[in-house]
Amino acid sequence: MAGADSVGSGSVEKLEDVIVRSAEQVAGQVRAAKAAIATVIFGQDRVIENTLVTILSGGHALLIGVPGLAKTKLVETLGVTLGLDAKRIQFTPDLMPSDILGAEVLDESNSGKRSFRFISGPVFAQLLMADEINRASPRTQSALLQAMQEQHITVAGARHDLPKPFHVLATQNPLEQEGTYPLPEAQLDRFLMEIDVDYPDRDAERRILFETTGAEETAPKAAMDAETLLTAQRLVRRLPVGDSVVEAILSLVRSARPSPEGGEAGKLIAWGPGPRASQSLMLAVRARALLDGRLAPSVDDVLDLAEPILKHRMALTFSARAEGRSIPDVIKQLKTRIG
Repeated sequence: MAGADSVGSGSVEKLEDVIVRSAEQVAGQVRAAKAAIATVIFGQDRVIENTLVTILSGGHALLIGVPGLAKTKLVETLGVTLGLDAKRIQFTPDLMPSDILGAEVLDESNSGKRSFRFISGPVFAQLLMADEINRASPRTQSALLQAMQEQHITVAGARHDLPKPFHVLATQNPLEQEGTYPLPEAQLDRFLMEIDVDYPDRDAERRILFETTGAEETAPKAAMDAETLLTAQRLVRRLPVGDSVVEAILSLVRSARPSPEGGEAGKLIAWGPGPRASQSLMLAVRARALLDGRLAPSVDDVLDLAEPILKHRMALTFSARAEGRSIPDVIKQLKTRIG
């Protein structure tokens, strides 16, 4: 029995060594990708980090910001830097589901035989940018639902698998609400994070002026490829998570629901996040640790990622909104119970 125990412990140690070596190698590649993106996108370090965390977690992100803050450029740069096949869809009120998914067309061969042939739409990409997603009708928005969750689509009863990896980065303009359609809760929940893109600071904007108005503009460079990214995503799921981090995730997500667990803040919440939010946090804290070169996440990772993961999965009561309370304020109040 003792011999069996020693063999077992040796194999565990060997597995841990493999994870450590893989983590060090992948972390270096991911940090190189982050640095490459920062040579093109200035003053948005937190946005870049959260977007990379989302992709490393295997999820999708919703970028919220006014026009001109390089949301589109960020997605284009990510496609080049991560070595992904990237496509862009400009969402408009007249956009149809078939414009996203593709459609079957009737073909006739030289012999006169007719048959249907599927022509794939732009959703067949590894990185899909859904620009101004709230401008399309709910019917068209829902066309992304199955793709985002199940990594495949169904057209005319036939299943079509999407390429791997597959990520949707959608943008939304918070200012212009006329002629837009708010995303339904079911679709919002498909986004691992909602990332706010704010104005750059003065120094970053000064750099933007010089870097983007000269004779030459810095072009993004590839730092990874799709296979490397898939390896990184598999590694994220293998990183260990301590009990304290798991308990922090459970306490935070459960307190963000209209229940006694939220204390006074819970009374302000009309509806809150489901288990998918807990799953998202569990993956995101691991991805953030890997991005920072750490082998395990901490409670600080949970607190830092709480707002972008929870805020689009919550709604406040009418009385809370009448009092001027906001979802970020409530999340901040809930975080004090964890920290």
